[in-house]
Amino acid sequence: MENKNYKKLITILSIVIPVAVAILFGVKLDITLPVFLPPIYATINAITAVLLVGAVIAIKNKKIRIHEVLIKTAMVCSALFLVMYVLYHMTSDSTEFRGTGTIRLVYFFILVSHIILSITVIPLVLTTFVRGINREVERHKKIAKITFPIWLYVAVTGVIVYVMIKPYY
Repeated sequence: MENKNYKKLITILSIVIPVAVAILFGVKLDITLPVFLPPIYATINAITAVLLVGAVIAIKNKKIRIHEVLIKTAMVCSALFLVMYVLYHMTSDSTEFRGTGTIRLVYFFILVSHIILSITVIPLVLTTFVRGINREVERHKKIAKITFPIWLYVAVTGVIVYVMIKPYY
């Protein structure tokens, strides 16, 4: 993919995805889903975290093909999470966290950092991915060192937020 083209596409996607999610949060569909999505998408977040750690282990052991498969699978999981997350919020009212005191502060710190970094990580993941598939190894490695911990944090904190709010569903 030509350098300029993928930068434009990444920029567009990095803006369109969060804006679309914000807009879709305002859309309420009067349907009942056949399954309760939060535990499903929390599990997908956990799987994403495991895949990311596995991908790092694979690349450190020079297992490039395994690394590629794990990263592609993590990207699919992240996309599935996003679709399910938006669908849940389009069909259900948001659940209020009713914890009090310090745990409330901890919850909101984790939630807010998770949301901010989930937006921030979009261009990082896309840029890292494109550099990898274009075999721009040094540039890929350089940005992957930034992308990996943020993406992992987002995946893990997604699970933590679910576990913390689960009693209030």
